[in-house]
Amino acid sequence: MENQQHSTTSHNNADGWEKEVLEKLAFSAIDEQKRARRWGIFFKFLTFAYLAVALALVVYPRFEADISAGKPHVAVVDVMGMIAEGEAASADNIIQGLREAIEDKNTSGVILNINSPGGSAVQSAYVYHEIRRQKAQHPDMPIYAVVSDMCASGGYYIASASDKIYVSPASIIGSIGVVMNGFGFSNVLEKLGVERRLLTAGEHKALLDPFSPVKERETKHMQSLLDQVHQQFISAVKQARGDRLKETPEMFSGLVWTGEEGVKLGLADGFGSIDSVARDELGTEKTLNFTPQERLIDRLAGKFGASFGHAIGTMVKSINFQ
Repeated sequence: MENQQHSTTSHNNADGWEKEVLEKLAFSAIDEQKRARRWGIFFKFLTFAYLAVALALVVYPRFEADISAGKPHVAVVDVMGMIAEGEAASADNIIQGLREAIEDKNTSGVILNINSPGGSAVQSAYVYHEIRRQKAQHPDMPIYAVVSDMCASGGYYIASASDKIYVSPASIIGSIGVVMNGFGFSNVLEKLGVERRLLTAGEHKALLDPFSPVKERETKHMQSLLDQVHQQFISAVKQARGDRLKETPEMFSGLVWTGEEGVKLGLADGFGSIDSVARDELGTEKTLNFTPQERLIDRLAGKFGASFGHAIGTMVKSINFQ
């Protein structure tokens, strides 16, 4: 009898232990499902927020343009930062914005919003000649340049093509010159006991190689090229600014001046901001930015996407290994 009771007790204990394990497993599975559901909702929210931001970046310029339809406005095209291919201030971007601005039937004038230290001579020349071309085709369309902090070198190359240039008294303007720079390490290699082994097919293929001694003939050749580009720059400025320039021996030396001095020298025409020029010179306070937004959107989306991916990767690792 005692054995039978002991067997029954053991059997009940075994059943209780198995039941307890099953209950724990069931609750554990339920908790895991809840966690997975919460993470799923969280990731969906992040995805929705990402898409909402991307959509807003795309739609906002169009929305702004739509609500401005039928209203006279001053078109603004930004020339911000380094002027170079692949940058926000590339010739492609600036020219696209300029063309779209002029094609808009409600544009009463165009303002080039310039804050640039310069950049590529080729890219700057592309924009300069496009402005001149547009002026020839649309002689009644005013194109003004408004300078904020800086309008130097290639930035001034572009600005000079406009009808008028407006500055702040403290703006930096000018730098009508061309530069090429580099370094020479031939003496360093000699002191370190390093032998430079360079093979070329063509006497000057290793032109201005930084690890080789300077060759006078190559230096003169490159200086000649710089002088040619410099003269192209000078000719463009003279052609566009005409009699407004009060030439001095230093005007085309690469020096810069304040906006106040620039007005006195004829490098600029007056003082003003985008708002004041739009209001006082073009007769409307309404401005609409025609700078192409695609590149900016791509960059922001790329950065946001990279951060988003990194955050998700970090969270996934914490889920799997903690």
